[in-house]
Amino acid sequence: MARGLLLALLAPLVLMGCIVVPGRFDASLDIAADRSFTYRYRGEIVAIDLEDEFAKGLKDTGTAPEKPKGVAWQTDKDPTSKDATFRALADALRKEAGYRSVEYKGDGLFQIDYAISGRLTHAFIWPYNADAELVFPFLTVELRGTDGLRIKAPAFGKTSDARVPGADMVGDRREGIFTLTTDAEIVSQNNEDGAKPAGPKRTITWKVTPLSKDPPMAVLKVAQLG
Repeated sequence: MARGLLLALLAPLVLMGCIVVPGRFDASLDIAADRSFTYRYRGEIVAIDLEDEFAKGLKDTGTAPEKPKGVAWQTDKDPTSKDATFRALADALRKEAGYRSVEYKGDGLFQIDYAISGRLTHAFIWPYNADAELVFPFLTVELRGTDGLRIKAPAFGKTSDARVPGADMVGDRREGIFTLTTDAEIVSQNNEDGAKPAGPKRTITWKVTPLSKDPPMAVLKVAQLG
């Protein structure tokens, strides 16, 4: 009953398209004290059709006796149509800056090679694509005051699943390494092994598995804006 209630409450999100979750990957984020950064992600992402998974969940719990306006509850979506949707997603991502390659492998699985550099004078969220309607970020970098940055990787931790419809409906396939490298002051971080020296910089490495609970998080002090 609780699962059915959760699915019903999340119904509006079904209309937003799909989410993507990590598969096997290697990701790194390098942030300098002057706010310059480079982010890289190489590996798999798995796309979840929210409408399809939502309908399956309601069918399993028996909580959809009526068809609410605007939501398709049919679970027999044409596989060809779904495949076309995911291929369109791949095309949309290829047009975005930073995507060196996007290969669709079938069954919602993509092989991604992504790298982007810039300066953190505003928030950074990845992945985000308005045309593809991706709604679940792997990585966020938020500005805190005039000299702070908060880094969080929601998709790499178990606590994220409760907020994302469908993420727990297809099995947890995430497995990889996320490495933060910086010469900025590390105000706080949640890796029990802490930061390790790497020349003039320090690195924090999180191993991500299906059993990982807390998403990687760190707060840095960097050059002031202005």
